[in-house]
Amino acid sequence: MPVTTTIAPGASYPAQLFVVAGRGLAQLVRAPSHSRRAAAARKLARHSLWLSAAGAALIIVLMVAFDRTEIQLMPARGTPALWPIRILTDFGKDENVLSVLGVILVVVALVAAGLHGTRRALLLGFGTRLQYMFLSVALSVFVAEILKYLIGRGRPFVGGKADPFNFIPFEGSAAYTSLPSGHAVTAFALALAVSALWPRLRVFMYTYAIVILLTRLVLLAHHPSDVAAGALIGMVGAMAVRYWFAARRLAFAIRADGTIVPLPGPLPGRLKRVARGPSAP
Repeated sequence: MPVTTTIAPGASYPAQLFVVAGRGLAQLVRAPSHSRRAAAARKLARHSLWLSAAGAALIIVLMVAFDRTEIQLMPARGTPALWPIRILTDFGKDENVLSVLGVILVVVALVAAGLHGTRRALLLGFGTRLQYMFLSVALSVFVAEILKYLIGRGRPFVGGKADPFNFIPFEGSAAYTSLPSGHAVTAFALALAVSALWPRLRVFMYTYAIVILLTRLVLLAHHPSDVAAGALIGMVGAMAVRYWFAARRLAFAIRADGTIVPLPGPLPGRLKRVARGPSAP
């Protein structure tokens, strides 16, 4: 639930913007208050443990039995005919996704600062959901970047041969940041976040995530086990951020059994009416 946004009447637009932005950030770090957060935390721990165990087993099987074969079946890196795939894969690039979400967040704050009452609350409710999507991707990518550096797995054919066990930990160069796939992390974190908020979009979002995953394989940017690891990290990261929001009664509710469900959000039609209305001077 968004924080209160009552501001002294007659306050200037910059003052309104400052308060809206400040309170939007403050709601993310306030103390958790939901009475059922302990049940939700236990459920998150169980689901994360089972998902991580199954994901780790899949990653090991792919690495041992399938990675070498798969990369040998892919077109040569740099094949000219793959230009549409190179364009498509950028829709899963973390910088692109976070930039788009960040810009939309700024626009929401700018418009909300010029609104009042229900219309402001409606738009800020949407802004809270954008915060959840942004942080789900950002946290997952942050964890993935640390793991890339620690693991130091070579990308397909780095070193001149199909060697899925080419590791140089702490190497840090782009050639040795294959595990996990950053694009898979971003795509699956975004897919889970959007699906958690708007379940009807689940099929579309996971189709998007799988397509991004496949582009990384076709372009020989990653091994199959890399994208599996990325998908795992993205989903667990988005689940953890969802718990953080639910524990603070932001965008999500917690049922008696610890299940986290989305709160009713602003409908597209109402958001369009807000967007068409008068904004800040």
